[in-house]
Amino acid sequence: MKKNVGMLILFLLLGWLLGAWIAKALQSFKVLSFLTHPTTISWSPRADLDIISYNITINFELSLLSLIGIIAAFWLYRRL
Repeated sequence: MKKNVGMLILFLLLGWLLGAWIAKALQSFKVLSFLTHPTTISWSPRADLDIISYNITINFELSLLSLIGIIAAFWLYRRL
């Protein structure tokens, strides 16, 4: 299988998504709160250029389990 940047990005996004799903499933266990507590990273670019204006908000939620998912996905990608 040929490795490329698109495949790496796909692996990382799927690892992040799987880690986030596992974190959501384990949120009810208070003992694992250090793994499931998300940190939100926000980015809000906006501009008003007289003829066009835009306002975009992008939020990333990253927990320790989603970070572990990203690392595992990168490891799997390297093993291919």
